[in-house]
Amino acid sequence: MPNLNEKQLQELKEQLEKEAGELEAQMGSVKKTPEFGSDVESDLSEEADEAEEFSNNLGTKDVLKERLRDIEAALDKIIKGGYGKCEKCGMDIESEILKVNPESRLCKMCKAGK
Repeated sequence: MPNLNEKQLQELKEQLEKEAGELEAQMGSVKKTPEFGSDVESDLSEEADEAEEFSNNLGTKDVLKERLRDIEAALDKIIKGGYGKCEKCGMDIESEILKVNPESRLCKMCKAGK
């Protein structure tokens, strides 16, 4: 584990848990599939707007899901004791990276592609 004391690790865990809750709430607020044609007196522009919003939400929801998977993986690593290790080179991920991006999977060097 990187140079983190128990307090720092606990703070990062709490930050990850908070972010996971926020992401789940955001995913829940993304509008579900529109009911095309369900309005008796609707015009086609309303249907087009609903279709466009739905299309935009699909991309947003995918991004949120991916970030949530990363956070859950980081929380799992905290439990299992592998948190803070670079998935590419196995070195410790710098604590300044973890403070900014606690679900980070890569160290500074591997992120830079070196």
